[in-house]
Amino acid sequence: MGAMLMLSRAIDALNTFIGKAASWLILVAVLISAVNAVMRKLFSISSNAWLESQWYLFSAVFLLAAAYTLLNNQHVKVDLVYSALSRRAQLWIEVLGTIFFLFPFCVITIWLSLPIVAAKIASGEVSNNTGGLIQWPVWILIPIGFALLALQGVSELIKRIAILKGDIPDPVLEADAEAARL
Repeated sequence: MGAMLMLSRAIDALNTFIGKAASWLILVAVLISAVNAVMRKLFSISSNAWLESQWYLFSAVFLLAAAYTLLNNQHVKVDLVYSALSRRAQLWIEVLGTIFFLFPFCVITIWLSLPIVAAKIASGEVSNNTGGLIQWPVWILIPIGFALLALQGVSELIKRIAILKGDIPDPVLEADAEAARL
C-alpha cells in the first residue's frame, strides 16, 4: 500500500500544481475582459479574438481545475442520504461511485473527444467569427482535463481504500474532531 500512497501523493501534487496555475487564468480572463470593454467603449475597437480568448480561458479553468476540485473534496454532492450514513458507508459510496461513475464517465469522454480533437488539429480549424482563434487548443483541453480528473479519481480511490484498511487516518474525522474542540 506504501507504493500506492506514494502514487497518490504524486497525483495530488500534479493536480495541485495544475489547479493553482489554472486559477491564475481567471485573473487573465478578467483583465482581458476589462481591457476589451475599455477599448470598445473609449475607442470603438473590439476583437472577436479577445472575446473568444475569454471563453478559452474559462474552459481551461473549468477543465484543468476539476481534478484539483476533486482533490479538495469540493465537488457538489447530494447529502440528503449521504450525511445520515456512517463514515465507513460514506467511504464505500465514494469508492463505488469512483469505480462505477467517475471512471466510466472520464473514459467515455476521453474516448469520444479524441477523434474530434484529432480532426480539429488536422484541419487547423479556425472560428467562424471574423478574427476568431484556432480551435484545437481549447478542444485538446477536454481529454487532458478528463485524464487529470481520472488520475485524481485513482488517487482518491487509493486514499479511501487506505482509510478503510486503517493504513492512514481519515481527514474528515480529524477535521470533525478539530471542529468539536473549537
